[in-house]
Amino acid sequence: MDSILAGFVRALRAAGAEASPAEAIDAARTVALLGYADRANLKSALGVVLAKSEEDKQIHDRLFDLYFSAPAAAPQAGADRGQVAGRTPGRTGDTAVDALIALATPQAGGQASDALRSALARAAAQAGVDDIRFATQAPYLTSQTLAALGIAPLEARIAQRMAEPGSAADAEVHRLTQARDALRQHARALVQQRFELFGKPATEAFMTEVAVNRPIGRMAPAEMERMKAAVARMARKLAQQHARRQKVVLHGRLDLRRSMRANAGHDDVPFKLVWKQRRRDRPRIVAVCDVSGSVATHVRFLLLFLYALHDSVGDLRSFAFSSRLKDVTAPLEHLPFDDAMALILKEVGSGATDYGQAWQDLHDRHWDAIDRRTTVIVLGDGRSNGADPRLDLFAELAGRAKRVVWLSPEPPGRWGTGDSALLRYRPLCTRLSHAASAQDLERALDEALAAYH
Repeated sequence: MDSILAGFVRALRAAGAEASPAEAIDAARTVALLGYADRANLKSALGVVLAKSEEDKQIHDRLFDLYFSAPAAAPQAGADRGQVAGRTPGRTGDTAVDALIALATPQAGGQASDALRSALARAAAQAGVDDIRFATQAPYLTSQTLAALGIAPLEARIAQRMAEPGSAADAEVHRLTQARDALRQHARALVQQRFELFGKPATEAFMTEVAVNRPIGRMAPAEMERMKAAVARMARKLAQQHARRQKVVLHGRLDLRRSMRANAGHDDVPFKLVWKQRRRDRPRIVAVCDVSGSVATHVRFLLLFLYALHDSVGDLRSFAFSSRLKDVTAPLEHLPFDDAMALILKEVGSGATDYGQAWQDLHDRHWDAIDRRTTVIVLGDGRSNGADPRLDLFAELAGRAKRVVWLSPEPPGRWGTGDSALLRYRPLCTRLSHAASAQDLERALDEALAAYH
């Protein structure tokens, strides 16, 4: 794969597109057939082989136009006043300086020459511009690009002529300064383009990594949109991982009946062997969520995870409670997520938290939602305002379910303090863990889904 295409694939991956190795190989074959001359056809063809989803297609189209377009050209100030674009400028007698002035001279229409674009691309590669991560690196990388371009003789010539008297020296200084400024602007534009391609996605990925590891309770409102997008990506990744494991081949165990049927046309000579397979149960999940004020934000992200996983979860039921428990599956399935959460908090979020009453409501109205294939995920702090925690009902629930996973937004040091009944619930849980961040929620859901493999 040539460096141009490799850079484009890298930019796609940095922006969040999948662009698998197999797809990159297909892209290399496409470029070998079409070349780079016809950009419209190339864009369409690469969009087919590199973008497999609508989101990836949008990323591809945006980055193609940015990656394969020249950076914004410097103004035509690179030429002397009155000079016709494209005309050879006056010479200084210094070969290196004259070469730089020639590079800085714009073509008709003020466009940078192919020679300048090629020279800047080589200099930027030498300076490591594609490794840019933050906007604050741009000035340094611009100066490094200019240094790799060989601007030092031009700078020295300007300093030398500035020290000399006379109108001829002044005129040359003016012309050299314009050439230097034009080169700087072209280099700055190139660095900015590479930042848009490689740096901005890296910055966004860094900020997202910080956000998904930040305790949800301390998240700033401005981080919510970033978190929603991050959770959706994390959920898609989980879904892909677990979808590949649904069917398991039992190696070494021959399915004799199916093998004979498959080879009936070969006089039962076993050209094709069929191995026994076992299809795993698709996950069946019941989420029981405390939506009282101290836990509501954590619930939002757990349910966002679960409903982004709906294709991988065969059966998903969601219940919310503070004092009384309610089935909230329907609004989550049929309303926009934020509207559904607002409705749930309005209808269920008020009232004193009562875990015992929640288990009683679940038992009386929805007990059939739980069977031996069900993983029950409880999200809450276990604080029930001194009410009876109904350990008897919770024990019956644990006996009916495949697994019971309890996620607490409070750290272990607070379990069992005050009105917390978590330490009393813990022996009945398959797993009780602290889930303070989106990363913790992802890890817990990964383990819950893995139990079905």
